[in-house]
Amino acid sequence: MKRLSALILLIAAGCAGRVAGTVPAAADARAQSVTGTIPYGVIQHVVIIVQENRSVDNLFNGLPGADTVTSGKDSHGNTISLQPISISAPYDIDHRHGAFTTEYDNGRMDGFDKVMIDGKNAPKDAAYGYVPQSQVQPYFDMAEQYAFADRMFQSNSGDSLAAHQYVIAGTAAVSAQSRYYAMNNPKGATYAVGGCDSPSGTLESLIDVDTNDQSQSAFPCFDHPTLMDLLSNAGDTWRYYESRRGPGIWNAPDAISHIRYGPLYGNVVAPNSAFLKDLANGKLANVTWVIPNALQSDHPRQTDGSGPSYVAQMVDAVGQSKFWPNCAIFVVWDDWGGWYDHVAPQQFNYYELGFRVPLIAISPYARSAYVSHTQHEFGSILKFVEEAFNLGSLGYTDARADDLSDMFNFGRRARAFKKIPYPASVQTLQRDALDTSGPDDDF
Repeated sequence: MKRLSALILLIAAGCAGRVAGTVPAAADARAQSVTGTIPYGVIQHVVIIVQENRSVDNLFNGLPGADTVTSGKDSHGNTISLQPISISAPYDIDHRHGAFTTEYDNGRMDGFDKVMIDGKNAPKDAAYGYVPQSQVQPYFDMAEQYAFADRMFQSNSGDSLAAHQYVIAGTAAVSAQSRYYAMNNPKGATYAVGGCDSPSGTLESLIDVDTNDQSQSAFPCFDHPTLMDLLSNAGDTWRYYESRRGPGIWNAPDAISHIRYGPLYGNVVAPNSAFLKDLANGKLANVTWVIPNALQSDHPRQTDGSGPSYVAQMVDAVGQSKFWPNCAIFVVWDDWGGWYDHVAPQQFNYYELGFRVPLIAISPYARSAYVSHTQHEFGSILKFVEEAFNLGSLGYTDARADDLSDMFNFGRRARAFKKIPYPASVQTLQRDALDTSGPDDDF
């Protein structure tokens, strides 16, 4: 009932945001009641860039100082060398909740040879693969110049629809008071399925996180408090830039009924190239999410390999803007995509946590060439925002998570931005019209 009451209060508080980029009207009052270790008022803009389907061992293998390996065990006890695999590999590895439990194997981390693979030309033991650094050099440049986390865990142990809910709310609960959480994407899902505008009859499989009951399903339109509600209630602004509005497994606010059918939905913007246009016009919300289209996404079998340049283009645009001195950018991947990872996650219940995913923190105050070995999860990003804007807590995974403070040094002088190089010919945020496929079924 506590979370249900919170939801009612948040919705009733009003949804009108302030002009993007302005300071909260109640700044002085909030500054006097700061809790946590992220100083209030120093960070006025947070940009959360969400990419797709990569583990730490897969995408950042060999990053100096990071805990990565070159081989892993299979279910027969054999040692399997990780093989170089293109970022645009034409196949997708199962990464539903069942695939997690198979790969995790009660913490033995040796079931990666037993999962299904969808697509063509997959090599033997395809899950035991890593992307060569030469294909993702902009990511390495960001990680080596700023702060990287090698203990960032996906909060859920399943695929994209639920993962994106955790990124905006710290939960994938059906409702504020429910123990049932979204578990796997709707069966046969495409970019046009998932969320409140899904076709009639669409069903999302659910899991009771306390009992492991997986017998229930529901239409994928949920209602629980989100970080967007906390921001709006406090008078802070937010924007969610997505490839296209409407149903989609990556379109998180489209699956929250009070957002989809209320005035807050005006903060959901498409296409995602509008982010650069708004930035060029001097507009940046206090908190921004940017979601890729399929080509930009790093999602196997869907991406054309442009993801690293796409992210670098956004980071450079923010870094060279007037907002840089008071900004924090987080680049994170929504799930592990089925790829091998050797670090066993802590298990809080039957659904949390999932495997490691990469996280890069970019800011004038981010530690230089720093690798964080502290345990983080999606709720850590939410907690950073909650403390930076003194919003209070949603009471979900953000309550138990750390606040990423070890990745920052707020006692240092704000440093100038250094451009992240990427191929000048790749203007990926201007290519929305080239990608009409949208997110795939995410296996």
